[in-house]
Amino acid sequence: MDTEITNILTVDVEDWQQSTLDPSLPISERALRNTRRMLDILSACGAQGTFFIQTLVAEKYPELVGEIARGGHEIATHGHGHIPLFKLTPDAFAADLQLSLKILKSLSPHPIRGYRAPDFSIRKDTLWAWEILKDQGLRYSSSIYPIRGRRYGFPGFKEQPHEVGKGLWEIPLSTIRLAGRNWPVAGGGYFRIFPLWFTRWAIRRLNREGRPAVVYLHPYELDAREIRQFRRRIPSLLYLTQSLNRSRTEAKIRTLLREFKFRPIQETISP
Repeated sequence: MDTEITNILTVDVEDWQQSTLDPSLPISERALRNTRRMLDILSACGAQGTFFIQTLVAEKYPELVGEIARGGHEIATHGHGHIPLFKLTPDAFAADLQLSLKILKSLSPHPIRGYRAPDFSIRKDTLWAWEILKDQGLRYSSSIYPIRGRRYGFPGFKEQPHEVGKGLWEIPLSTIRLAGRNWPVAGGGYFRIFPLWFTRWAIRRLNREGRPAVVYLHPYELDAREIRQFRRRIPSLLYLTQSLNRSRTEAKIRTLLREFKFRPIQETISP
């Protein structure tokens, strides 16, 4: 285990069918079961992280917030409806954020300090979100992937955590620079699709450079049966990318948690 660098573990609590496929769908019970499975894995490995909770999930399963907090994890907000910021006006975003904070503050025993945008959707045209986050008393955001991606990304954004306005920090997701560009190595679908040796190499490289890896996971990526049991048609490419290697996710997570030290954002960085 790396004893010098403490990496950052984050978990986005959401429901795959609602957050990825169709935002009009209801939150399913899989969101509850998969998050509890993730909690069991972290508990068995003695690891804690920051849980960015979509409050549509918290609204349906309020007991889950307490379970996450009792596991020693930090509670943060992932917004309410999982709508990317570039599809919202500033006023609509502020309303979504206020609702999510109201729900979490009623359920969490600890203050809410952090936010993650759906689909990492703080980018050049949505930087207005930072001022709204500060106005709501939040201390940090972890909403930027400094890559050039098809669905999201903010190429050229500074890769290390830093202050983006008085009292507000941005904690970007980790990337590795190869062949003149940044490549995503921080988790999610990339964690499923890339071989484990590559993820381990990337984290070690970041740590050798003196940087903590900022990693994210989705509980639904533990659920190997979800997509093939889904009763609506799923486009072929989406089916492939969203289902690939889900059956291997748990073993990969357990390996990383044994080999590297991970803690929540609030215990690793003090914005």
